[in-house]
Amino acid sequence: MVDEILGQRMEAFGAVWILGPKGCGKTTSGRQKARSVVEFQDEDERDNLLKIASTAPSKLLAGEKPILFDEWQDAPKLFGAIRKDVDDSGRKGQYILTGSSSNIPDTPHTGTLRISRLQMYPMSLLESGESNGTVSLLSLFNDPQAFEGCRSDMGIDDVIFAICRGGWPGTLTIKSRKAKLEIARDLYKQTYSVDISRIDGVKRNPDLAQMVLRSYARNICTLAEAKTVLADVRANYDVSDTTIYDYIAALEKLFIIDDMDAWSPSIRSKTAIRASKKRNFIDPSVAVAALGLSPEYFNKDFKTLGFLFESLCIRDLKVYSSLYDGKVSYYRDRYGLEADGVLHLNDGRYALIEFKLGESEVDEGAEHLCEIENLVRKHNEKESQVPLRMPDLKLIITATQYGYRREDGVLVVPIGCLGR
Repeated sequence: MVDEILGQRMEAFGAVWILGPKGCGKTTSGRQKARSVVEFQDEDERDNLLKIASTAPSKLLAGEKPILFDEWQDAPKLFGAIRKDVDDSGRKGQYILTGSSSNIPDTPHTGTLRISRLQMYPMSLLESGESNGTVSLLSLFNDPQAFEGCRSDMGIDDVIFAICRGGWPGTLTIKSRKAKLEIARDLYKQTYSVDISRIDGVKRNPDLAQMVLRSYARNICTLAEAKTVLADVRANYDVSDTTIYDYIAALEKLFIIDDMDAWSPSIRSKTAIRASKKRNFIDPSVAVAALGLSPEYFNKDFKTLGFLFESLCIRDLKVYSSLYDGKVSYYRDRYGLEADGVLHLNDGRYALIEFKLGESEVDEGAEHLCEIENLVRKHNEKESQVPLRMPDLKLIITATQYGYRREDGVLVVPIGCLGR
C-alpha cells in the first residue's frame, strides 16, 4: 500500500525519503519506482561512492531519474545536494531515499517542502495474503449501514502464528513455518547487539538494550509508566534515568518502539483522562522475540496474547489508513472507561475501536464504545456552540471468524476480513 502513497508524494515533491524498520521492504518499494539505483551498502562500490559523496555529492545525481539512494545516511552530504538540485530544477519525483532510522545526519538544511518523509510499516495481514480483505476500512467509514457481515479464513492458530512471525516481507519466500519465525528473532538480536550503537555512533551496552526491549515487551499495549520500565531495568543494572531514556530514544529512531498517544477530548475533566503513552512496538513479533516465546506458548496464555493481538491490529490499522493520513491513539480514564483505539482520518472523521480476541469479550467492548459516544453526546448538549464531532464508526476487531452488526450500531469485524 505504500507504493500508492509513494507515487502521490513523488508527484508533489522533488524527493521522497522512505523511513521504517529494517526488513520492512523499503528498498523493494523504492526500486519499483526508480530507474536507477545507488547502493551505499554494495561493498564492491562502497568506498568509491562514499568518496564521491563526501567531496562532490552532486556527481551522484547524474543518471536516469528517479534515482534511488539506498541507506543514504552513510553519505550525509548527499542530502544537501539533493535539496539544492530540487530547488534549482523545480522538477518533481527525481529522487528516492531509503533509511532504517529517523536520525538525520548533520546537514545545513532540513529539506522541508523539498524532501518528503514517508514512514513504512511491516506488512499487514492483507499484504501477507492472510486477510481476505472483504471488509474495506474506508467503506465502513463511508457507509457503516451497508455492512452486512463477513467471514474470515483465519482461525485462532493462524492469528497466533501471524503475531509471532510478524509482517516481514523476508518471510514470504520461506517455506518452513518454523524458519519464518527466525526473521523476527534475528531482527530483535541485531537491534540490541548492533543497530542500537550504529544508529548514531554512540556505544551502548547490548545487555542493557536487551533489558529495555524485554521490559517493553512485558508491558506491550499497556499504560505502563516510564518508572515501570526504569524499575525493570534497574533490577539488573545500576544506571541513571537519563541513560535508559537514551536507549528508548535510540529504539524509537530505529522504528522498533512505536508508542501510542492518548486521545484527550473534553468529555471528562483533564484530571480524569489518562494521557500517558501506550507502550508498543512497530510489530508484535518483536515483543514475542524479546520474550523468547513460540506460537505453542499461547495455547495456555490468552492474557498475553490479547495484548499482542492489540498490537497486531494497531499495525494493520496504521497500514490501511495510511492513504488517508490516519492517526491511531487510545482513550482511557480513571473511571475504567476505555477505547483501545481511536482512529482519526485527515478529513475529521474518526472511529472508536476495541480489540477483542474472542466473542465472550464483545459485549463489554461494545458497552465501552457506546458509553464514550454517549459522553460526547452529553458534552455537545452542554457545549452546543463548540460541539465535538460524534464518532463516525464504532468498531470491534476480533480474532474470531464471523463479523456482524449489533443492534447498538457497533460493528464486529474479524482482523482476517479487514482491508484498506
